[in-house]
Amino acid sequence: MSKTVARPSVARTIGRIALGSALVFAGVSHLTFARKDFQAQVPDWVPVDDDTVVLGSGVAEIALGASLIFLPKHKQAVGNTAAVFFTAIFPGNLSQWLNERDAFGLDTDRKRFARLFFQPVLIAWAVWSTRDKR
Repeated sequence: MSKTVARPSVARTIGRIALGSALVFAGVSHLTFARKDFQAQVPDWVPVDDDTVVLGSGVAEIALGASLIFLPKHKQAVGNTAAVFFTAIFPGNLSQWLNERDAFGLDTDRKRFARLFFQPVLIAWAVWSTRDKR
């Protein structure tokens, strides 16, 4: 008697790889061309130098993204970790809005506020794309 193995759908696999690629790109941008913009998101209460926070989160994003792409056997654990990461960096988005800091073309309160609603989408994407069909 053979067991049925749950497999991810093609859409979930594409979603996982796309999210992983986006994370790698974002991580590289933390370390290079968008470093100043990311510094605008570091909340004032963080007791670490803004640039150190940006570099560390960039490295974390590269690691998470690469893991989503290249470690499919561990996708659920990596997806959970990515969801926690997206939750942990939300205060930076909130800080950018509350402190009216321009970065990434978010140069109005309306644009900065609208961006806050994208974080739950990233969290859901990380969880959904790393689960098998049921």
